[in-house]
Amino acid sequence: MSSPVIDIENVSFAYNGQPVLENVNLAIPQGDFVAVIGPNGGGKTTLLKLMLGLLKPDTGRIRVLGEATGGATHQIGYVRQDVHINRRFPITALDVVLMGKLDPRRRWARHTAQDRREALGALERMEMAAFAGRRIGELSGGQRQRVFIARALVTAPRLLLLDEPTASIDTKGQADFFRMLKDLNREVTILVVSHDLLVVSTYVKSVACVNKRLHYHHEAEITGEMMETMYPCTVEDVCPVELVAHGLPHRVLKHHED
Repeated sequence: MSSPVIDIENVSFAYNGQPVLENVNLAIPQGDFVAVIGPNGGGKTTLLKLMLGLLKPDTGRIRVLGEATGGATHQIGYVRQDVHINRRFPITALDVVLMGKLDPRRRWARHTAQDRREALGALERMEMAAFAGRRIGELSGGQRQRVFIARALVTAPRLLLLDEPTASIDTKGQADFFRMLKDLNREVTILVVSHDLLVVSTYVKSVACVNKRLHYHHEAEITGEMMETMYPCTVEDVCPVELVAHGLPHRVLKHHED
């Protein structure tokens, strides 16, 4: 059996003494497509930053692609939440993707013809090649997200981490976007943080519920009951997948209403 793409053991993390994640364990196999769900403040984005090595755990161990965090950065594509751009800045979709080819060791080096071919190839995979010369500020929210993913893909990553990628996309665009991710998952392991639970459930292979603690469910189905249960919960409550599995969501909701 191959090693997990992500392997987290007994990880805890706190901001200024306030616990955000407690005793988190997670092993993501190669080729998985994971939806990370949970209430605001439950620790979802913090978990991604720990995987990337942007934060260090207070306790526990994290290995990504067989290496300690930070060691496999070049094999990870990351699209963060709320990518802000100046829509008046004259930068094209192709320019944005070429940013993924920047090498800190060659700060002033020009992009090569091969760089441009690979950037155009990444845009083509995202069905955005026709917009290569279009200014990024002229694109729709869904189109911009495809460009940002193309930028992440241009380095041929083995793992793609997406934090709320459909926040600025309408409902139809969300479905199209996740269909594109499902196709991409044939080649890349994907972990996506999302609040669009019912849309996500059609496409993902597994679910990780993050609410200070983490519960991983292989091939778990996200249901309407689960969504209703998740968001009234405080960070002290248990995983909604387990609540649904045991027929408890309505009792929990009633408890919160009382």
